[in-house]
Amino acid sequence: MSRRAAGLLLLLGACAGGPKPSPSPGDDSGAPVGPDTGPIAPPDTDDGTVSDPLSMPLRPTLDLDDARPASDCLDCHPAQVTEWRGTAHAGAMRDPVFQAATLLRQAEFDGAQDRFCLQCHSNLGSRGGALGPGFSFEGLPEVVAEGVTCASCHQIDAVLRAENAGHSLDLRGPMRGPFADPAPTPAHASAQSGLITSALLCGSCHDVREINGLPLERPYAEWTSAPAAAEARPCQSCHMPATTGPAAVGGPERPLRQHRFLGVSLPLDEDGVDEAIFNEKLAEVEALLAGVATLELSARPGSPTDLLVTLRNELDGHAFPTGSTFNRQVWLELSATDATGALLYQTGDLDENGDLRDAWSAIDPYGDADLIQLSSRLTAPGGAPTFLAWHATEHSNPALQPLQIRSYTLFLPTTEATAYPLTVSARLRMRAYGPYLMRALGLDALIDQLVIIDIDAVRLEIAAPTDAGARSP
Repeated sequence: MSRRAAGLLLLLGACAGGPKPSPSPGDDSGAPVGPDTGPIAPPDTDDGTVSDPLSMPLRPTLDLDDARPASDCLDCHPAQVTEWRGTAHAGAMRDPVFQAATLLRQAEFDGAQDRFCLQCHSNLGSRGGALGPGFSFEGLPEVVAEGVTCASCHQIDAVLRAENAGHSLDLRGPMRGPFADPAPTPAHASAQSGLITSALLCGSCHDVREINGLPLERPYAEWTSAPAAAEARPCQSCHMPATTGPAAVGGPERPLRQHRFLGVSLPLDEDGVDEAIFNEKLAEVEALLAGVATLELSARPGSPTDLLVTLRNELDGHAFPTGSTFNRQVWLELSATDATGALLYQTGDLDENGDLRDAWSAIDPYGDADLIQLSSRLTAPGGAPTFLAWHATEHSNPALQPLQIRSYTLFLPTTEATAYPLTVSARLRMRAYGPYLMRALGLDALIDQLVIIDIDAVRLEIAAPTDAGARSP
């Protein structure tokens, strides 16, 4: 076992689980399929490899020679391909955290569960025979190395379950899009599909369930009961911003969707990321996160002072945070100082390794008793925290549901001798991963590339108990 693979046995990235057939398949109308519930029981195979006839077949169910790589699409669809190239979809097979997590599962199960993550990260490779047990990321066919490429979505012809790559692909059929009248001289067969503009298509991969049935990622399930769903606003409404232009070179002006697939991921590369590209993506992520959640403070001074912290999810489409919430970190940083500037209270600060002082701090584990996190937690049998999704039997998720408001009370250690006024500074912060995860995956070189984004920040001045009370400047 390699040094990295051995180190990987400590920790997990998010991987998809096995299958559970849905009783009501979707079709090109985009009619919703309810999210599955309950355990998943994949069939045993002769060689012990976990399989799924739909998304992880033992033998290829499609011919990769029928799949067009994105480079074939560039001449006719330059805007879409250029936008796609800068996305997490395009980097789905290159992302170093994903690769490291895949190596972990590969090492632990001797290749038998390699494709759990890959069934979504490359639905073409998983079904086309390029990603068998013990596969290598090196030397993959172009269309597989492209990750979630053009054919990965535009040749989906049905959704059979709303999770774990629960769609079927027809590589010999038409390219499916939103228009009934394709360009006058199309370079390929085209067909209109309601699925391509539906949340269901996104949910077929972005909702993830472990092999034991444990829900891991549920943005589509969250959307189905959210106001956005009731108003028929699918994922594409926010994550593929509206624009206008020709769908193909020489075609008419149309209302289009950008292929930027906006999300919170930032590029990571052990050899370093081009500064201009990184700054462009950072600005994109900051714009996406602006205003998604808000923070309010109020106080009742005394001995101690009661500090009320109120968080609100301003999103009406899904929870905040969503996706792989057991990897992402969302937390409250708060400090209170007295009139002399002396620090009275602090929570949400980082240890010397840059980690939160929670279960995963190597310096001060559980040292922050008041830490408020919206990140989720995986628990192994016996109650121990784990980041190995396949070892987990519980998933505790405190994320704020769409438009949900939640309050917490903190107690500032004030007495009659405290010098007022107090100043409280608070920030709601987010980052994709904690440094501890990078170290556990053998990706120490990436720690300096992790960025914390502040979702909201507020200050509160608290007057002495005999004065007017707390006031917000």
